Amino acid sequence: MEAPCSCKMQALSCENPFDILTEEIVFSILDHLDHDPFARKSFSLTCKAFYFIESRHRKCLRPLRTELLPRSLRRYPFVSDLDLSHCPRVDDKTLNMISSTWKATLQSINLSRSRFFTNLGLSSLFVNCSGLVEIDLSNGTELTDPAASAIAEAKNLERLWLVRCKLITDMGIGCIAVGCTKLKLLSLKWCLRITDLGVELIALKCKEIRSLDLSYLPISEKCLPYILQLQHLEDLLLEGCLGVDDDGLATLKQSCKSLKTLNLSNCQNVSHMGLLSLTNGAEELQKIILAHGSSVTADLAKCLHDFSKLQSIKLDACLVTSCGIKAIANLRARLKELSLSKCLGVTDEGLSPVIEAHKELRKLDITCCHKITYASIDSITSSCTSLTLLRMESCSLVSKEAFLLLGERCRYLEELDATDNEVDDEGLKYISRCSKLSKLKLGICSNITDEGLAHVGSNCSMLKELDLYRSMGISDAGIAAIAGGCPALEMINVAYNNNITDISLTSLSKCSKLEALEIRGCPCVSSVGLAAIAVGCKQLKVLDIKKCFNIDDNGMLPLAQYSQNLKQINLSYCSVTDVGLVALASINHLQNMTILHLAGLTPNGLAAALLGCRGLTKVKLHASFKPLLSKSFLDYMEARGCVFHWRNKVFQASFSLPLRLFELVNGKCLAFSKGK
Repeated sequence: MEAPCSCKMQALSCENPFDILTEEIVFSILDHLDHDPFARKSFSLTCKAFYFIESRHRKCLRPLRTELLPRSLRRYPFVSDLDLSHCPRVDDKTLNMISSTWKATLQSINLSRSRFFTNLGLSSLFVNCSGLVEIDLSNGTELTDPAASAIAEAKNLERLWLVRCKLITDMGIGCIAVGCTKLKLLSLKWCLRITDLGVELIALKCKEIRSLDLSYLPISEKCLPYILQLQHLEDLLLEGCLGVDDDGLATLKQSCKSLKTLNLSNCQNVSHMGLLSLTNGAEELQKIILAHGSSVTADLAKCLHDFSKLQSIKLDACLVTSCGIKAIANLRARLKELSLSKCLGVTDEGLSPVIEAHKELRKLDITCCHKITYASIDSITSSCTSLTLLRMESCSLVSKEAFLLLGERCRYLEELDATDNEVDDEGLKYISRCSKLSKLKLGICSNITDEGLAHVGSNCSMLKELDLYRSMGISDAGIAAIAGGCPALEMINVAYNNNITDISLTSLSKCSKLEALEIRGCPCVSSVGLAAIAVGCKQLKVLDIKKCFNIDDNGMLPLAQYSQNLKQINLSYCSVTDVGLVALASINHLQNMTILHLAGLTPNGLAAALLGCRGLTKVKLHASFKPLLSKSFLDYMEARGCVFHWRNKVFQASFSLPLRLFELVNGKCLAFSKGK
């Protein structure tokens, strides 16, 4: 009797244990893997059953190249969210395939970087995909009114972006207004041919609008009465609308009670009088942006006095009068966010009362407020102990002792920008007490050394971004402390530092989540260190190795093998030749390359490399290469969606550049300039 039972147990042990799980349970497992594409890929390759389940589960798709779409169409039948922002060459045929395959499931599509399709392709998309509620057509500089007419066929559309669609006129936007009456979000920023008439039609027909971006449109006050009658409008962006002025706003008799966010940045013709007219009755107002506008006077601040729900004010680059800032202190509401970046007129005497009145501040930006001193920081840290963000770049009169107060009193700080300040190691010791710190900027801080960074590495384990640009007191030891204590690190900038060597890169190679690395102007790093980064940091997306003269082809080969997520690279002034550049062509994600002044680069090698990089959308090259590349090649690359940016920048020699390399680069540039 035991033998059959033993055989049965043995048979069960040979079966796949996951077979007993329902599809719903496996879907739940996949939901937890959505953030990790490598995990999803490993899952799908486990067995045929998992491959099939993963293909049915995927709802969001972001292909890297247009030619990958046919395969995706066959494999993933239930896609609802399609992002084609990495596919510049999308034509009508592609849109036809998409609309016929996912007509029952597609709800959102991003075509913000795509070209080559016309109104015919859009019409096919909107007619077949009746469930489409969101589309981004930003940067469609060639789209005209017939395209807008096609959009009008999307009867269920709720969110539409038309940023920089400069050829669409009032006639086209009128079609959209009539056809897409369910719109809740509409962005028309930089649509320079849309005037008051088009905006009026939108306001009259699309009564469900919640968010409306009219930035930089040639509109006046004529369309505003219709906009303010929208009963559900919450966000109104009028940035750069120079046709809107005080005289026109004074004629307004309507009010928008639902308005929560108002952006009047770069509206130099609007003073406190116009603001008062526009915000009249806006009882729900929570955020107002007046950056690059008129002076902040007592009258302007008084316009905001009675808005009890106001939480955020941004006054970047405005002239702030002493009376104006005192009036902000007397607002009825208690602010949570205040931005005074680059505001002239901000002093200790003016800022302290504001801080003391708004003790619930979570975010404060005092970038380039050159007149504030220790006294302001004392007031900030005493009153706003729940501060999570503080930006204070170039506050040159703030003494190093002030930074001790941040660590003592603001323990919830998550982001600190202390670029170009007097902070020293003792200050970093206190700042490191902020254990939730995730972003720290210490660029051009000449007083900090490895000792200070060691404190950050020991106590700030949640750090994700660290900027040490031109902080020359930092060396390999400090970087090692950060790499060892901050496993969540995603971005680090150590540009222009002669003390950084391959030892630093080897240390950083242990940060497996690293996505962005900037080591430009670090002459002591080489291909050895870069190889370590490539092997250890497989999530790397952005790499800047400009003026790293000792990085050559031996550094490119490991990148090509291991850094398949790399999207952007700057190779200028490196020692990379045709061989290394061609090797990078195997990186499928690569989109953006800057390759100026490479001594070992030839026109043929360059052409071969660019042809191999199928996903390229942007390349910066020295203008001397342009006559050396055939017109047919350039036309082909541009037709594939790649945009060339030609630079005439003169070669910059460096004391650490090997003499022979300098001669090669300089000689080649001279030869190119002579047409050789």
